[in-house]
Amino acid sequence: METERGSFRSIMGPLNEVVEYAEICRDIKKNKGAVEVNGCVDSEKLHLINGFGADHKNVLIVTYSEQRGKEICEELSLYTDRAAFYPARDLIFYQADIHGNMLPAERLTCIAPLFNGEGTLAVTTFDALMEELVPFEALSSHIMLISVGDTIDLKELETELVTLGYGRNYQIEDKGQFSIHGGIVDIFPLTEVNPIRIELWGDEVDSVRSFDVLTQRSLEKLNEVLIYPASEVILDREEIEEGLLRIEKEGAAFEKKLRDKFSTKEAHSVKNSVLEITEHIRNIGTEGCNIESYINYFYDRTESLLDYFNKKETLIVLDEPARLRERGETAQAEFEDSMKNRLEKGLILPRQMELLIPVNRVIAGIYDFPVVALSAFPLSKSALKTVSRYTIVAKSVNSYNNSFEALLSDLKRLKKNGYRVLLMSPSRTRAKRLAEDLLAEGINAFYTEDKDREIKKGEVMLCPGRLRQGFEYPLIGFIVISESDIFPERKKKRHKKLKDGQSISSFDELSVGDYVIHESHGLGIYEGIEKVTVQNVTKDYMRIRYRDEGMLFIPATALDSVQKYAGKKAGDIKLNKLGTQEWSKTRQRVKSEVDAIASDLVELYARRMEKSGYMFGPDTVWQKEFEESFEFEETDDQLSAITDTKSDMESTKIMDRLICGDVGYGKTEIAIRAAFKAVQDGKQVAYLVPTTILA
Repeated sequence: METERGSFRSIMGPLNEVVEYAEICRDIKKNKGAVEVNGCVDSEKLHLINGFGADHKNVLIVTYSEQRGKEICEELSLYTDRAAFYPARDLIFYQADIHGNMLPAERLTCIAPLFNGEGTLAVTTFDALMEELVPFEALSSHIMLISVGDTIDLKELETELVTLGYGRNYQIEDKGQFSIHGGIVDIFPLTEVNPIRIELWGDEVDSVRSFDVLTQRSLEKLNEVLIYPASEVILDREEIEEGLLRIEKEGAAFEKKLRDKFSTKEAHSVKNSVLEITEHIRNIGTEGCNIESYINYFYDRTESLLDYFNKKETLIVLDEPARLRERGETAQAEFEDSMKNRLEKGLILPRQMELLIPVNRVIAGIYDFPVVALSAFPLSKSALKTVSRYTIVAKSVNSYNNSFEALLSDLKRLKKNGYRVLLMSPSRTRAKRLAEDLLAEGINAFYTEDKDREIKKGEVMLCPGRLRQGFEYPLIGFIVISESDIFPERKKKRHKKLKDGQSISSFDELSVGDYVIHESHGLGIYEGIEKVTVQNVTKDYMRIRYRDEGMLFIPATALDSVQKYAGKKAGDIKLNKLGTQEWSKTRQRVKSEVDAIASDLVELYARRMEKSGYMFGPDTVWQKEFEESFEFEETDDQLSAITDTKSDMESTKIMDRLICGDVGYGKTEIAIRAAFKAVQDGKQVAYLVPTTILA
């Protein structure tokens, strides 16, 4: 079997020469059990996955940690643009009112292609397979297709959107919201980057387009749009009432059982819990009540994530199966211990004990699919039942530690041994120059962007591409070297920048009573770290108090979502209130005020246009190479701002440009480019930042 996935034959072609590869593909196709492949290294696993998945519409990669899952998604971008991560929900500590719709948005975006028949490459953790989910049909039957020319009843549309979990706002500000003004309907689906505006002519859809949530400007005209649910639990009024009756019935029976055992306190807890959830849903709705933990009462049957995938069209890849089982057994033990003790205290109902699918049942479900298990070492029989076992000889590439001489020496050795070398760099300019330098040293190196070109023995092909670490197949004489193998650098993660305040790098910078800003909930008072213990499971949470004694518990690991307030004096501070749109409106108002200030500044300095300034030269090769080293791809707005900034610098007018953008949208990258350009012309740059940490 030969793999043709994508158009990257330069890297995928040699895989066909690995003797075991064709045999593995045949065994996977037979679908008679799991196929074990050991001897793998992390970077080479993704090379294999891309090859094994070529004959399958869907690929589901199961790994052992959320961090590893996100790394896999990032590295797969070299081969495909369809990889998405499906995060697990913490069934013990998860609170929907704290997480908002971020988790459902990420999960629904990952599985959305399954609903419309498209292929998907999903990456998840083992414990995500252990969750009880709404049946696939229940979600797919509530997907709305709105096309130009359709006839729509606004009242029916509003009812359906509410059923789908959307909240009605006067003006939409975030995902999961909608608004209706006359014949204009705005919807912000969880699976879209931008909201959708539907304009009606009478009751007929006249136009459908995406628009910018801040400026309200139209972005793209569409013929149709799919509106996916904004919640993972979709219920109409009748289904809600039926579920509540089941909760009340079981609650009454469980309360009686406890009273018969003279467990009065526990019986009272059951009665209060049932009353609280039923009153909340009947009076307020399902939002913010953790309805996911009562899913068994609202659906006659539930499914797992595995049930969402077609067994004949899906390949399951297990990343280090021994670690997967270990993660699953740990999650199951924690869940069972916690829920058992909560049940004994009357804090939950009996059927809530069934929210987690046992490890053995999940593994049995995995065997219904074609399965390939990738591991560094041979697996024990207890870790996985396999029908065949293969060992592929692969190696990681050792770091050259910024030494060109070490790279040159190694390439000469590889050339002598008839190796084919693929060297990848995220910078086209750097790759071209490296090819020239290697050629000057007698290495048969060349640069190309034709990723289908066959690499011949003794050749070193350089092409653009980002890879965390290289890998080698010594038995076939093929090696892939990444730029990070040559010039290792610390991984810099782009953090989401927050509003007014001082960044916090450790808990030592916070004292009880400090005013803090949470990125989603606004201004509150930090009241220290509190251990939330559910019998044998304990986690640290930051406690933040809001107006009217509202309390927010944030995992201690989410410190980067909180900033220390650096505004007015304590006596002038007004705390925000949880569960309201107050903070969102404040942010929106500040944005409007910033726009007004920017307008005043433009008018104030307009007189400068009459004078002449220094004219910078055009971009140099160094400028181009520097810009290509940025890890993140520029947005259209960024590219436009960069072009305008350079145009200003290369003209005779005195530059008076203000770069505006929301937090984390790349304004600093634009400024750094301009600064580098100024230094190239022998000028000095003064860079002012609001905090010492940024400086």
